[in-house]
Amino acid sequence: MSLYRNIVWFTKGIREYTKSGFESASARFDPGELEGLRLDNRRVMVTGANSGIGLACCKELVKRGAEIHMVCRNIERGQAARDAVIEAAGNPNAAVHLHQLDLTQTKSVFEFARQFSTTHDRLDVLINNAGCMVNELSVDANNLEANFATNTLATYILTETLLSALKKSTDPRVIVVSSGGMLVQKLDHADPMLVKQRNRFDSTMVYAQNKRQQVVMTEIWAESHPNIQFASMHPGWADTPDKCAKIRALPGRD
Repeated sequence: MSLYRNIVWFTKGIREYTKSGFESASARFDPGELEGLRLDNRRVMVTGANSGIGLACCKELVKRGAEIHMVCRNIERGQAARDAVIEAAGNPNAAVHLHQLDLTQTKSVFEFARQFSTTHDRLDVLINNAGCMVNELSVDANNLEANFATNTLATYILTETLLSALKKSTDPRVIVVSSGGMLVQKLDHADPMLVKQRNRFDSTMVYAQNKRQQVVMTEIWAESHPNIQFASMHPGWADTPDKCAKIRALPGRD
């Protein structure tokens, strides 16, 4: 990570990602623009839907009438999250569907997406929200590093395989929840899993590289599929269980 990238990240982070950045953005946000917005007959898939940003998305979307497909790794937590989404809808018959899927298992990701495309006439919105930052080096039987498998490869496979279903929508959209942390890493074309750095494994740098990869993939998809609206975004410092756990793990924190 270069000094320049550190400075860019720090400057942008202080200005946009802290409380003052939130307050500044809030002053330009008009809640009235969302009044009356309905998503009836819109089918939305959200990964990492059992907590944090994913769960918040599902709750807000279902209130507006969307059909929700929650993709979760843990079925018990997923079921609890589904119950919470239905409660938020205020309608026990709300169209909220739960799918169990481990995004580290790339073959399963492909099979799930292919089956969904054959059993549903379309997909209107895909929100690639799921992500991880595994602190210890973990490589599976296919020699895939865990962070890369979840953050980059699963996002790629899921999106690519669902393109046929998205193209059947009259207004298809794909949103990739990335991170401003990608600013500290330039894309490494030659070593996407940072194999050369495994003797000094740094999960924060691996995560930043993954997020850079997500943004670049989104840019390529947008150019290749102009009839689908692609967007990558940085959610800011969100009060999620995962984020809180990482903060508590810092030295000097309880």
